[in-house]
Amino acid sequence: MIVRAKEASLKSKRIVIKVGSSVLTASDEVGLNLEVLSSIATQISLLLKMGHEIVLVSSGAIAAGLKLLNIKKYPKTMPERQGAAAVGQPILMDAYNKVFKKLGLNIAQILLTHSDLDERERFLNACNTIDNLLHKKIIPIVNENDTVSTEEIKFGDNDSLASQVAQMTRSGLVVILSDVEGIYSANPNIDKNAKLLSRVENLSDELIDVTGKSNNKFSHGGMVTKISAIKVLSQIGISTLMLKGRRPDVILRALKGEDVGSFFVPKKKRINARKSWIGTTARSRGWLKIDNGAVEALLDRGRSLLPSGVIDAGGDFSFGDVVELQSVDGNPLGKGLVNYNCSEVKLIAGKHTREINRILGSKDYDEIIHRNNFLGLN
Repeated sequence: MIVRAKEASLKSKRIVIKVGSSVLTASDEVGLNLEVLSSIATQISLLLKMGHEIVLVSSGAIAAGLKLLNIKKYPKTMPERQGAAAVGQPILMDAYNKVFKKLGLNIAQILLTHSDLDERERFLNACNTIDNLLHKKIIPIVNENDTVSTEEIKFGDNDSLASQVAQMTRSGLVVILSDVEGIYSANPNIDKNAKLLSRVENLSDELIDVTGKSNNKFSHGGMVTKISAIKVLSQIGISTLMLKGRRPDVILRALKGEDVGSFFVPKKKRINARKSWIGTTARSRGWLKIDNGAVEALLDRGRSLLPSGVIDAGGDFSFGDVVELQSVDGNPLGKGLVNYNCSEVKLIAGKHTREINRILGSKDYDEIIHRNNFLGLN
């Protein structure tokens, strides 16, 4: 049995801490719990003194807005949620500012949408901004810009956002503070024999629902989004800790190696930043269906994808866009950056590299996707 204290990622210099609405607002509360905020801030202050750099991803804006608006039920429509977020965001930041100021610390607000991360240049700009703040000993507090989002506020539960921020900041660990102790062998609300899983190496789909849903009316993500985020982190080599956020000093205890919560071991060694962005952040603009030989060459032998291995293509992608690769049966294999647009790929699909120039009139690349620009799912 591996002792928790020996996990190298617990000593990571950069750590992303994600705080859920279920931590900041209990099921019988409306608005923010300042005592909880103060406890989290105190722990972060001590971590900074220990030499860590902390990025905070925090929910709670909608809950704070609903209290000011005197709305008792969680809003069903997107405009209502966006309105509550707009009202609640300054309240949330003011609360954080007050608790951190008492500790002699400064904070900065960063609001992101997925489009900020989807484009490589804007992604890098966001990375540089956070780097600059950390170097100045300022705590970045990140949230989704719900008020301008055109999607359902799934990204707004911030589990997915925390995984993206960890990639942006090259953090070695993500700490998810929730209203549950961690992940269990069975649903503890149903099975009294359910055991807390201290160390999870193989995150199977069967574990998604076993912990049960949150009882907090403001908790919009639940275990499904947490597991999805942890899967992404596992794929690119980042460890995760899931802890009950209101436990006294729970972050400090966990990072010292105490056996609290659930520790998730990543499947792979750390993936480089470019591949990480390609595989888990950038959205696919289309797809390529490849034959079995190409699947083996790409996944098993680490080769690039040549035109001869492509069967078909779809979407509206251009040079430099990210596309999903699929098997003959349509199963997703991973994502990569393409060297040709969709119409060009269709023309050279199934052809030899030497034929590209004759078909297209020029040849800039031998490969449709270079192996350095591909990240597989497994």
